Amino acid sequence: MSDEEDAEDGRTAATEPGGLDGLEDVLDTLAYLLTRSQEHERRMARAGVTAARSDVYLLRALVETDGPSRVSDLAARLMVKSSHVTRQIDRLQGQRLVERTQDTQDRRARRVAITADGRELIDRLKQANLASLGNVLDGVPEPDVAATVSVLRHLIDRYVHRVRIGLTEDDPLPDRADAAAPRPAARLGTAAYDGG
Repeated sequence: MSDEEDAEDGRTAATEPGGLDGLEDVLDTLAYLLTRSQEHERRMARAGVTAARSDVYLLRALVETDGPSRVSDLAARLMVKSSHVTRQIDRLQGQRLVERTQDTQDRRARRVAITADGRELIDRLKQANLASLGNVLDGVPEPDVAATVSVLRHLIDRYVHRVRIGLTEDDPLPDRADAAAPRPAARLGTAAYDGG
């Protein structure tokens, strides 16, 4: 079954145009479509990139940081275990996409930085993604795109905050000013980090 057939298999945009139910349906469908392995492979091929989805998010996290990062900081940012990030770094270092450097504040620790090759890979992927988004959103007014970005960033901020402080679904969220959290790498991508 193709991705297009999967999308038509009852997982289409909500029939209700608004409200939380409609938003949940739209977000669920969008996540489903954007995390299809065939779509990931098509996007990678358009960019001339061979990389696992989780590796792309790690590289994007490194692009967003100001200088080399600790493994524990990357793991917290990506909301995965440090051991997972360490395995990814080993793989990416073998491809010369990242490098380990000495931590100037802790001689026992190492930091990770993206290489020029890693940055070039992410730049190619971003350009391919922007071209694809431009095609998909052709004819959608710019104010609608800007409003969508604003709402989705707000959703991401609050979701990440909830996950990081361990709130349950029934716990109230603090006011927006109290919910500030570092942006996850996912905001640069087109789908939520899958942890794999």
